[in-house]
Amino acid sequence: MISKIARRNKIKTRIRGKVSGTAERPRMTVFRSNKAIYVQLVDDLKGETLAAASSKGITEGTKVEIAAKVGEQIAAKALAKQITEVVFDRNGYLYHGRVKSLADAARKGGLKF
Repeated sequence: MISKIARRNKIKTRIRGKVSGTAERPRMTVFRSNKAIYVQLVDDLKGETLAAASSKGITEGTKVEIAAKVGEQIAAKALAKQITEVVFDRNGYLYHGRVKSLADAARKGGLKF
């Protein structure tokens, strides 16, 4: 039986083989821990992070509501740097719950993916 971590890493590798970010259209990658959720906009050609947001310091609401606030934050930071389009990298996580909430809020904030 394959472990949960090994399964996620296998999915993550498959996604990263297909998804790559540029300066004009960076990769929006999500990391989700039990306590927090983090998101970064990465330019893979230069290997640098263009913008980042996390749920550190946000205490009110459920985990899904907090993830939505982080999605709004990253959309605002991206638009401030004239980034309107991104490539979404769910990082091996299933697209539901917190990951979906973050993505929907980022779309609502003005990002296209």
